[in-house]
Amino acid sequence: MLRDRREGGKLLARELARFRREAPVVLGLARGGVPVALEVARALEAPLGVMAVQRVGADEFPECTVAAVAEDGAFYLRPRSCRTASMSEVEAAELAGRAAVDVAHRARAYGGDAPAPSLSGRTVILVDDGVATGATALAAERAVRGRGAARVILAAPLVAAVALPELEGELDEVVALDWPHPFMSVGVWYERLEPISDEEVADCIRRGAAPPPRRIWNAEPPQAPEPPAPLLAELLTIPCPGCRRPGLEADLVVPVGATGIVVFATGSVRESPRYRVISRALHRSGLATLRCDLLDPAERHGRGTWLPSDLGLLASRIALVTRQVSVHPATRGLERGLYAAAAGAAAALAVAASPDLVEAVAVRAGELDLVPAPFLAGIRAPVLLVVGSRDESGLSTNREASTHLPTAELAVVPGATDLFHEPGALDATARLAAAWFQRWLRRGLARGPDRPPGQDPDTAAGADEA
Repeated sequence: MLRDRREGGKLLARELARFRREAPVVLGLARGGVPVALEVARALEAPLGVMAVQRVGADEFPECTVAAVAEDGAFYLRPRSCRTASMSEVEAAELAGRAAVDVAHRARAYGGDAPAPSLSGRTVILVDDGVATGATALAAERAVRGRGAARVILAAPLVAAVALPELEGELDEVVALDWPHPFMSVGVWYERLEPISDEEVADCIRRGAAPPPRRIWNAEPPQAPEPPAPLLAELLTIPCPGCRRPGLEADLVVPVGATGIVVFATGSVRESPRYRVISRALHRSGLATLRCDLLDPAERHGRGTWLPSDLGLLASRIALVTRQVSVHPATRGLERGLYAAAAGAAAALAVAASPDLVEAVAVRAGELDLVPAPFLAGIRAPVLLVVGSRDESGLSTNREASTHLPTAELAVVPGATDLFHEPGALDATARLAAAWFQRWLRRGLARGPDRPPGQDPDTAAGADEA
């Protein structure tokens, strides 16, 4: 048993000493994790920041955590807990949306006048005083990924053993002093665990201003973080047999050290500011992108609705440019993903059914009623379905589709409609897509006989070691 949060932080810092050479940023999950994070940051001589988070309990069963919210509108839903509380994911998302207002207010209060530590390209250590379900930690993980964190470590003196599989699926590493089972509650494992006020959080942040790294005789100081990686940008003209144009013009952007490439699978995208938001989030996460206007307005016959022939043509163009990036010198060897929206999702999934062409798909507000259920069952690539909580028709369609896809995850964005015009809705989509592709697109882990489509790279690696 630990005396208090301070002792927990000092002991935890010893376990985290190996990260010192990575010059990490330490973020305490407010409120209870901040005093623990203060001790970690001091020991590692790392900058200390705070991440406002909030657990969301069901109305009828407040002790049942159905969601969690972090800064920047990041959130995490727990479908199994929703079923336990007899509430829908839409209802949980609405609760998360209301909690996000309080989280944003607290984040502004904690930040004060001091600039927040930059996370771009950095290793970020999220610190809490104890982890029971992992929901708040996973919401925080999505927030820091959206800010460009290269690696995300979760550290706490105590982490419930039952939460570990879910945490390890999203975080780069989980560090703890003990993994109790049963966990019961955080307070059981401390002699003193007093509530932390917002004023105490702010005081910890002031005290945690990191001093300059000290040089130690016969030892190396912590390495400074590398500057943000530059981007390779190239305008391509992709030969297109049967096109009315000489070729398809495409914008290829490749961050140095890219771990995968995402092809935007839609008819017109190059000049769209909405798709640029998604692109920037992918670049910050170390992913290359290809944006290409795959269809001329004339090829859509000037109609606002899609015909099967339109979708077939779009699917053939998606496959064409995807094969092109597989042989381009700057992207050859990178695993490939597709990002699509609305009706274009049907064409993207048609391409995803082709063996060895794409490794993952992310879909926003997909019109999946255009895809027959038996066809969905044959798609082996993992698919992320992003839907707004206020898009009732889309929620029903995507939820049904997720039951037929072999590997799929449904992500509900609180307060968003089918167009995702609401403040923060598109940013939330960008973070979700970036995290999804980071998970499934891994250079150097190309699919082979030991890694079938839809198998998590980490799972495949573990199987090889066994």
